[in-house]
Formats: sequence, structure tokens, C-alpha cells
Amino acid sequence: GPMWQGVAAALLCLGIACLLGRGFDPRSWLLSSPPARGRLLNAAELAQYRGAAGQPGLYLAVLGRVFDVERGRRHYGPGGTYSGLAGRDATRAFATGDFTQAGLVDDVSALSPAEMLAIRSWLSFYDENYDPVGKLVGRFYDADGAPTEALRQAEAAMQEALKVQAESDQRKQQFPPCNSEWSSTKGTRFWCSRQSGGVNRDWAGVPRKLYHPAWKGSHCVCVRSTGPPWGHLESTEHNDRGDLDHPHLEEYEGCHPQAEQCVL
Repeated sequence: GPMWQGVAAALLCLGIACLLGRGFDPRSWLLSSPPARGRLLNAAELAQYRGAAGQPGLYLAVLGRVFDVERGRRHYGPGGTYSGLAGRDATRAFATGDFTQAGLVDDVSALSPAEMLAIRSWLSFYDENYDPVGKLVGRFYDADGAPTEALRQAEAAMQEALKVQAESDQRKQQFPPCNSEWSSTKGTRFWCSRQSGGVNRDWAGVPRKLYHPAWKGSHCVCVRSTGPPWGHLESTEHNDRGDLDHPHLEEYEGCHPQAEQCVL
């Protein structure tokens, strides 16, 4: 909801690209560097840290890592917008924005790659802005404070999500999305420009349907139609057709193969 968007806006620089831009190293992460100091708390102990009068403090946990969020009391303390996160591990809610009792849980097993990256960037945010307390014994750490299989799976899912994002970024450079507009009289118009899809480049390209194993249906992309294919920019032996011969592309019926726009 709006509250959730509000905090996302307030924290501004939380995107994974931004973290990478600040020299955040995706490899040196959870398992390689668990918190060196700190205590082990169980769920009942952590629940005492909701910041109410007479309670010892204000903590929350993300992926089993416990942080002291006292300096964020107006957000996390009683009556604060995010008081639901306090005194528990509600990792899932950091990705979904679901602050109902059903959503304030630590099960991340069914989340999408984008949601796993959101959790990853929140964990980094707490690492940078709040003091680590220790670990929560339960889903992600065992009674000795050692990582569980669930934590290993969550970390693997994040690494996979980073890989998917990198591939998607690269694909967008190779095949930038088309511009498109729809009107009831003319139908759909697809066209290519040197900025379409938010990718600034020195070629416009021609519209094609791009199919990808992970998608249902196809997307309109702009395809470079001269020079060597992507990834072979040094090669001199090529037929000067750019990426037009890429196996996942299909021409639009009724649209000239070299036209920069198609009306369907």
C-alpha cells in the first residue's frame, strides 16, 4: 500500500543496482560472514523486544539476523508504521509488504527472484544502519547459531536472482523493448528509436517478437539489423545482419522486415 511505497521512497537508494554501485560485494554475504559477535535469542525472547514500556529494547530480525532498531523507534516502536516488524522475524513482509499476521512471517521459500533481491537489499540496509545483536534460533540458525538448510536455500535463491537480473540487464541492452501505443482506430503501433525501452544507444533497430523459455508469449524488442551479431563485435566474418538471425526472434506478419515501425 501507500505506506509501504512511502518507506521505499524515503529510503531512496535501496535497489540492488544501487548497492552494487556502492561497492556492495554480492559474494561476501550471509554465510561467508555471519555476525561475529552477539547472542542467540529464541522467538519468545525476541518477542520481549517490541519497545513497549518495561521491555528491554526494540529489536527485529531479517533472515534470522537480529538488529537493534532503537534509533528507528518512531517507525518500529509501539504505534509506529512498522511496529509489526518488531520483536520477530518477519522477513517475508519485507518483500511482500503484507503486514497482516499471516504476512509477518519468516518463510521465504515461495518468493520470486525479485522479492528475494528486495530482502537482500533490506538486509544490507539494516547492516549499514543498525547495530547487529546476534541471531534468532529457529528457521535460519540452529541452537548453536550455525546456518540451517533454509538459510542456505535462501542465500542460493538470492545468488540465482542476481544472476537472473544480470542476464535480464544484458538482454535489455541487446534487445531493448519497443515503444508501443494502442488506439481503437489504428490498433497497436510498435516502433524503435535510439532511446526505446530506456536504453540509450547509437542504433534504433527494427521491431521483432522475442521469445524466451521463461516467458509466456513474446515481447516486442528492437533488433540491430547491421554489423556483426551481439558478442562478436571484433569478428570480421559475418553477414552484416546484426542480430536478425537470432533463433528466439520472429518477424511481425504484415510488417516489412526492415521497417522501423509496425502497425498491427
